[in-house]
Amino acid sequence: MITIKVDIRKNVSSTQVAFFTQSAYFDTGHLKYLYFVIILSLYLFIVVANVLLIVVICMNRSLHEPMYMFLCSLFVNELYGSTSLFPFLLVQILSDVHTVSVPLCFLQIYCLLFYGNLEYFTLGAMSYDRYVAICLPLQYNTRMTCRKVVKIIAIMWLYSAVNASVLISVIVPLQLCGNIINKVYCDIPAVTKLGCSDGTFIDIYGPIYIFVIFFPLIIFILFSYVKILKVCFSGSKQTRQKVVSTCTPHLISLLNFSFGAFFEIIQSRFDMSHESNIRVFLSLYWLMSPPFFNPVLYGLNMTKIRNICLSLVFGKSVTPG
Repeated sequence: MITIKVDIRKNVSSTQVAFFTQSAYFDTGHLKYLYFVIILSLYLFIVVANVLLIVVICMNRSLHEPMYMFLCSLFVNELYGSTSLFPFLLVQILSDVHTVSVPLCFLQIYCLLFYGNLEYFTLGAMSYDRYVAICLPLQYNTRMTCRKVVKIIAIMWLYSAVNASVLISVIVPLQLCGNIINKVYCDIPAVTKLGCSDGTFIDIYGPIYIFVIFFPLIIFILFSYVKILKVCFSGSKQTRQKVVSTCTPHLISLLNFSFGAFFEIIQSRFDMSHESNIRVFLSLYWLMSPPFFNPVLYGLNMTKIRNICLSLVFGKSVTPG
């Protein structure tokens, strides 16, 4: 009899959860307008910078090469990921009541899962591209044809969509016994902590997925860069300059995203609410930093892209320096 009463309470609680309250937001008074302007300016820069580089790569045949095709996919994903977060943040900053409907929360979770998966797979594919170009230059044209690159990009997008769909299909049926999320956006750990039932599957699936998929990818990336460094140190000065110019932006963006994603995984597993301000900033880092810095890194460091962008801005051709 007691068990029946508990089950009824859980079912009632789950049907009553129509929205989530995000408790990580705090009252900033009139400063919320300043924060709104800062976030809006950051988002507009991200959109303009990424769209510019996408257009530059698509419209110039000289950039229809594997490395730039991967970059185009990366920039599209930056737009996708930032759009999954920034409009939501802007609305919440100006709002006095920080709530989000359950369907919208699940949609954001799906989009951010998709973004995170695709970001890391793209960076991994770019590592392979650099490895073949520098360590196996004679095989590059046969291994990295445009057709193969298109297939790789399509597989990465499809797999990211399928994986995000599988995870969403697991958490959507969860019966929820609470509606307070201690974050400024929605994610799986925050929602599963509110579940009435046991979330063991999701708790196990996460580490297994990281170990089976991401750990081998990290090992492969490290292997690629060890090989690249060997070629760099054993080659001529011209070879070292070429390696530095093409690999530095990728390595920085890889480390930048890895740092943010690693902290997000760690803080989602432990209660870090006692450092709320730092936690909020760093939990947003993996979503805000790559879309902002990647177009700057690649736009400034890669000669072809930089010259074409300068020619568009100043209306005249710029000779390579």
